[in-house]
Amino acid sequence: MVITGPVLAQEKLVEKIEVFPPSVQLDSSRDFQSIVVQATRNDGVTEDVTIPAEMAFKHSEFAGLERVESDAGTSVRLLPKLDGDTVLVVSYGGQQVELPVRVRSAATEPPLSFRMDVMPVFARAGCNMGSCHGAARGKDGFRLSLFGFDPAGDYHRLTREMPGRRINLANPAGSLLVKKAVGEVPHTGGKRFEKDSELADRLIRWITAGAKDDLKAGKEIPKLLAVDLYPPTSLLEGDHATQQLVAVARFSDGTDRDVTDLVWYGSNNDSSVAINASGNAASGQRGESFVMARYDTITVGVPVVVIPEKITFSFPETEGNTWVDDLVDNKLKSLRIAPSEVCNDETFLRRVTIDLIGLLPTNEERDTFLADQAPDKRSKYVEQLLNRKEFVDLWVMKWAEILQIRSINNIVDKKGALLYHQWLDRRIASNQPIDDMVRDLISASGGTFENPPTNYYQAERDTLKLTENVAQAFLGMRIQCAQCHNHPFDRWTMDDYYGFAAFFAQIGRKKAGDPREFIIYNSAGGGMKHPVSGQTVAPKFLGGEGAKVVGQDRREVVAEWITSPENPFFSKRVANLVWTHFLGRGIVHEPDDFRVSNPPVNGPLLDALANRLVESKWDFRTLVREIVNSKTYQRECDTNETNLLDNSNFSHSAVRRIRAEVLLDILAQVTETKNKFPGLPEGARAVQVADGRTSTYFLTTFGRATRENVCSCAVSMDPSLSQALHLLNGEVGNKRIQQGGVISRWLKEKRPDTEIIDELFVRCYGRFPQERERIETLATLQGGTDHQQALEDIFWALLNSPEFIFNH
Repeated sequence: MVITGPVLAQEKLVEKIEVFPPSVQLDSSRDFQSIVVQATRNDGVTEDVTIPAEMAFKHSEFAGLERVESDAGTSVRLLPKLDGDTVLVVSYGGQQVELPVRVRSAATEPPLSFRMDVMPVFARAGCNMGSCHGAARGKDGFRLSLFGFDPAGDYHRLTREMPGRRINLANPAGSLLVKKAVGEVPHTGGKRFEKDSELADRLIRWITAGAKDDLKAGKEIPKLLAVDLYPPTSLLEGDHATQQLVAVARFSDGTDRDVTDLVWYGSNNDSSVAINASGNAASGQRGESFVMARYDTITVGVPVVVIPEKITFSFPETEGNTWVDDLVDNKLKSLRIAPSEVCNDETFLRRVTIDLIGLLPTNEERDTFLADQAPDKRSKYVEQLLNRKEFVDLWVMKWAEILQIRSINNIVDKKGALLYHQWLDRRIASNQPIDDMVRDLISASGGTFENPPTNYYQAERDTLKLTENVAQAFLGMRIQCAQCHNHPFDRWTMDDYYGFAAFFAQIGRKKAGDPREFIIYNSAGGGMKHPVSGQTVAPKFLGGEGAKVVGQDRREVVAEWITSPENPFFSKRVANLVWTHFLGRGIVHEPDDFRVSNPPVNGPLLDALANRLVESKWDFRTLVREIVNSKTYQRECDTNETNLLDNSNFSHSAVRRIRAEVLLDILAQVTETKNKFPGLPEGARAVQVADGRTSTYFLTTFGRATRENVCSCAVSMDPSLSQALHLLNGEVGNKRIQQGGVISRWLKEKRPDTEIIDELFVRCYGRFPQERERIETLATLQGGTDHQQALEDIFWALLNSPEFIFNH
């Protein structure tokens, strides 16, 4: 494979080697640490060279090496001998690196801990998953807490619920718990691990020591602080390369543990990178994967990229329009992907007009733009669109979905919904900084008519659901799982969930003088109880510490935290929202699903966009300008040999179905008809509809959000059979063509058929017909008895075509 257009054919030499983890601390006689050695070649490709690398201690009396054979292959471990410090010298391919090793308490064998040693066995073996004993009702009469969120309850069920059945202190190896797990007695879940495995040995040793509970031992249980997964990045070549991973857990008492064999591993792209239970990653087809490891309450991950073998590649020597292009191109270079070319003026004009104002360019706009020979004409046209009222209407609609602006019987009056929408419209039109707007909303108090953003607290009155909405709408986090159990694929625990919910536990609501209006106020009383402990939970920022809320409205405190420039979640959420609108896919996809197991496809790009938003004092128009003026946004949809399968790294433009409201508006625009909506003047645009409950069959069929939830998935952009049938058989196309009378008027003006055909193509597609298209459409007009009907049929066919319905 040769790509025209900096990695050329060259001799592959080892440029550096690294050992992971970068330092080792062994804290007891039973402690050990697996290591991996990764070599990086001069072409950027990495190789796992742990086995062929040469290793030797400078002082071998303190620690030793052990090679462990398993089904997954051979691994290398460091073992303690005597207390002291030493260095492991590792050599490969003419490169050398030193690994510092510290040994402490080498003669001490610590007692096994139920929480730190036994609970991880259940997680590693899959015993506490939802499909097994972690189910709400357990499995076959035995229940464990889902993903181990309740260790105290699990200990009780193991040792006290059925005394003498599940564990046998007189014969630990004969305990039912052990015998089922190793397959010695019938077990619905089958054999979970081998009898001579470290996992079985750990259970037996714990039972032999009396199956003690940590909490009754009188010692403070170290808190898990972090899990480190190594190597931090890998670039594999070909479809059969491997890379062993190593996981290290760090605790609050200063100790760490090798948990490589205890974590759960997963890959978000098995076709590119498959990961086995031992942490060995194997390459497949070209692509990128995020390999995850979950231990206790923490999920972490590392990117692994796979490129084809024997590829000769050169990145096109072109300059980007903005810094956005530099960051996108850096990622494409690492993937050996060449981007598509920049689209032509006609394509850009149609694309950017739809994206910025939700309409098609008029003939006058098209002619002016195409006639302009200035090199900066695209950026000048963008500025014109940014200053139009239609741009405001489009973004008011998008924020109205996030804020759930809709009427609700006996809760949110139509007047309240309209005032709420007008409040939002004024904020977007005046370009109020987004952080100010959100801060005003979250801290809002007063009457729902007098202070319209208070309707936000009427749209959802359930405290827990409201908490989830705030996290998802403004932080991009879906924390719903943590209501019932620790999140299996993210950092959030039940403590995090209820600590955050405590900020919204003191919202008061009462009727105003007008029975349609409600008053939202700080009740200064009430709290949030943890369902496991039963204790009242203090307010706590997500991913942070407890908050000082005494004497304050808790919502004002959390509003300040959410919108703070130091809070990375909010700026990234807004930046990703804007990016998704214009590129069709988020840097984090879906745009409101930020989690450890769903990382950004281009972290530096998302960081830069978020920083730019903060630097511009939350002027989101600045961000829009940077994005649409980039080559990344302006690329063609057509692909080349290298980016044919790339759907996530923005190497080419995505073909996107136009959303429901915009599609209805441009149907009205090209047919010269007027929309009709209840309570709105004739001719109002669909994007201007204030109430989420106001809809039409067309809007519902094409996926308009009802605004009953904040999820981005509420807006459906996927084509469907019902949509096709509605366009083919419904009244939208034919009826509007006849009502608008466009064809009839042109015929009365004695326009020739060629001119009408050209006008229809320009009106619908933003381009003139190709010669073949012109010939074929003109041919359909020959011999017919109803000339107007034939032209209207051509018009109808264009409106039903993918080129009209999709933005490209």
